[in-house]
Amino acid sequence: MSAPASAILPSGGGPLARLSDLFWRRPAVLLAVLLGPPLLWLGVIYLGSLFALLAQSFFSIDEFTGLIQYELTLKTYGELLQPANLDIILRTVLMAGSVTVAAAVLAFPIAYYASRYATGRWKALFYIGVMLPLWSSYLVKVYAWKLILAKEGILNWIFAKLHMTWALEAFLALPVIGGNSLSVSYTGTFLVFLYVWLPFMILPVQASLERVPVSLLEASSDQGASPRQTLRHVILPLALPGFVAGSIFTFSLTLGDYIIPQIIGSSRLFIGQAVYAHQGTAGNIPLAAAFSVVPIVIMGFYLWGARRMGAFDAL
Repeated sequence: MSAPASAILPSGGGPLARLSDLFWRRPAVLLAVLLGPPLLWLGVIYLGSLFALLAQSFFSIDEFTGLIQYELTLKTYGELLQPANLDIILRTVLMAGSVTVAAAVLAFPIAYYASRYATGRWKALFYIGVMLPLWSSYLVKVYAWKLILAKEGILNWIFAKLHMTWALEAFLALPVIGGNSLSVSYTGTFLVFLYVWLPFMILPVQASLERVPVSLLEASSDQGASPRQTLRHVILPLALPGFVAGSIFTFSLTLGDYIIPQIIGSSRLFIGQAVYAHQGTAGNIPLAAAFSVVPIVIMGFYLWGARRMGAFDAL
């Protein structure tokens, strides 16, 4: 004979008990209560402010008064095609692409060693070594690199001790990538971007490589494949989701960053600096909003292309 229902599930005696009973009987209500506040915050605060910014890009600035004309127009987007603004976009995209490719090249051997050979304390040391730079202040790291790359910095001192100052001066004399010193050149900007964002590439690639079964590598070797063929046809395709995940971080963060180019680099603007300048000192909020749309569109096309290639299937 079954026990009475009251003995199995006694009724609550207060508001909290009745609320607990409701959550137990209706899990959907509990899920709505848990997810409601963060989704509301995301929808109103984040997406709401983003849409407000995008709406500003469809307005324009009156050339005579400098006031915003609240009439829908594509005039501001047309200004992005002017040579000076187009040069800013191309410069930023090229820098983001270069940093992403270099980060992938540097991250792969580090991640491969950590996933295949590092164990125990060595793996713990690997994680500490990769994540330790993330624990320090972003600005401290950037200013530290400015001192390292300056004319009076340790890098110039090392070149002088090796009697190779001539090589550094010859490199700095190159057009576009050179400058008065590394701290005021595109090369310096590239090096600091690479240093700051490299951990965001290493960790996803390492996680992706750890999911590659050792049996596949052994099978490839048994079939007579050389290490290079195994790398090209087995390891890299299976590690592709990690590279895609890492590139999303490195590419998008470089696209929108304005602090590193502001502190280290030439006087030529990147997208982040252009947004800051037009929104702040120039007071041209519509053009700043239009510049803000550019990284969103670029990342949208990038994610769409990666999805078409099947890069997200194994994530």
